Amino acid sequence: MFTANILDLFGETIFYGAITIDQQRITHIERLGDERPGEPYILPGFVDAHVHVESSLLTPAQFARLAVVHGTVATVSDPHEIGNVVGIEGVRYMIMDGKRVPFKFNFGAPSCVPATTFETAGATISVDDVRELLAMPEIGYLAEMMNFPGVLHQEPDVMAKIALAKAVDKPVDGHAPGLRGEAAQQYIDAGITTDHECFTYDEGRDKAERGMLILIREGSAARNFGALIPLLPEFPNQIMFCSDDKHPDTLAAGHINQLVARAIGEGYDRWEVLRAACVNPVRHYHMPVGQLRIGDPADFIQVSDLTTFSVEQTVINGEVVARGGQSLIPDLRSEHLNQFSCSRIDAGQLAVAATGETIRVIEAMDGQLITNELHLPALVADGQVVSDVQNDVLKLVVVNRYQDAPPAVAFIRNVGLIKGALASSVGHDSHNITAVGCDDESIARAINLIIDAKGGLSAVGGQEEYVLPLPVAGLMTDTDGYVVAGQYTQLDQFAKQTLGSTLAAPFMTLSFMALLVIPSLKLSDKGLFDGAKFQFSPLILS
Repeated sequence: MFTANILDLFGETIFYGAITIDQQRITHIERLGDERPGEPYILPGFVDAHVHVESSLLTPAQFARLAVVHGTVATVSDPHEIGNVVGIEGVRYMIMDGKRVPFKFNFGAPSCVPATTFETAGATISVDDVRELLAMPEIGYLAEMMNFPGVLHQEPDVMAKIALAKAVDKPVDGHAPGLRGEAAQQYIDAGITTDHECFTYDEGRDKAERGMLILIREGSAARNFGALIPLLPEFPNQIMFCSDDKHPDTLAAGHINQLVARAIGEGYDRWEVLRAACVNPVRHYHMPVGQLRIGDPADFIQVSDLTTFSVEQTVINGEVVARGGQSLIPDLRSEHLNQFSCSRIDAGQLAVAATGETIRVIEAMDGQLITNELHLPALVADGQVVSDVQNDVLKLVVVNRYQDAPPAVAFIRNVGLIKGALASSVGHDSHNITAVGCDDESIARAINLIIDAKGGLSAVGGQEEYVLPLPVAGLMTDTDGYVVAGQYTQLDQFAKQTLGSTLAAPFMTLSFMALLVIPSLKLSDKGLFDGAKFQFSPLILS
């Protein structure tokens, strides 16, 4: 029996009461009196309405260990990261690993693997694969339809996947950054119900008015809470909270509980905030997650107060899985599956002949996935375009990790490195190796650390080098999540304090520089890509 102040999110009342559980369900809620200030509060658990578990760098079992400490009991999880590496086998891997722990993962069938035809992925998830996945009870929805041009042009494969989800009454997630007006309406009319890519209030309002559910995202790189939270009082039943991509250091620090505390701290209605965090995702995705009602699964959290939402206990299916800031989920090892088949490179492969004086440069935007396109003077040395460290224009490289191929090279501003290089095999969405650096030797060295480890994050500068191995698909590790969070923090601090990066999350930002479906300028393993025109662009203008 659990006794505390109890929040009824549907009746918008608080009372002091006792909860009785039998066979993982709530069998009785007894009202013992009025709210008792100073006593703990019990409410439904938090749900991350859209997350790629792989971006935590942790297996599902390890992700759950960290998330429950912050009151998260469930996630709407798109496994397209591992799907791009090993295909449908990777989706099954995520499901099976997640079943090993008491946590409610709602996995989707990846809709866009590979994300585009302009990059090299390790696998394809076909229409037949999507049909097979959607028939599985563990698959709750069709994951984000990133190919919004394919929807607008009614490409047969795209429309077939959407039709399969409709046929089995499973929601279709959206991904349409910047899409507005009649184009947004056409996208919605195709059957797509959500979007987590809105980055302005006006865009979110336009889509919400057309009936779309808007996910307010606050992750390690993309942070849209400030722009979108004003939508909550206007569309309270259409708003959810999500992280999308959450690195282990920030996951160890907090999760959806932080967004709840922030929203209430900014004066938004408590009940609307909590329904966005606890109820709206469960309703939309038909998730088997309890809502603190008699007969529901016994999924709830106990918090110290309704201001900080400091989590004292997390309960899933009647089992206490976190207490007093400590996870009670066991530290489990997992199978290592991978696909990594490229050879080491040398610095000479990164040379760019100076055939003109002006280059296209990717402008990274701190806290956003979108980029700008700049046209800047090339810094030329010995007939080659090189990194212009003084003006923060650094060489960006993408190496195909699935087969030996010439590296793709471009330039980027706003990373801020003053020496050395960073590299990562987490490179959305095909997860080739992405690297940035001040000189070709450092870049090659950082890339080779990743190749030698068959996946990971690396940083080099002078005689120092660090690597965080990611042996599961080059994306994740089954090492204790708190240990990984510490290793990641060390890498992050080295990138900022020693190498000089000015980004809030340099590795997370780097991982999105090959994400072609987010405008405007990105780099795939095949070349520089204009995400607005959906075509390749020459690096050198004149």
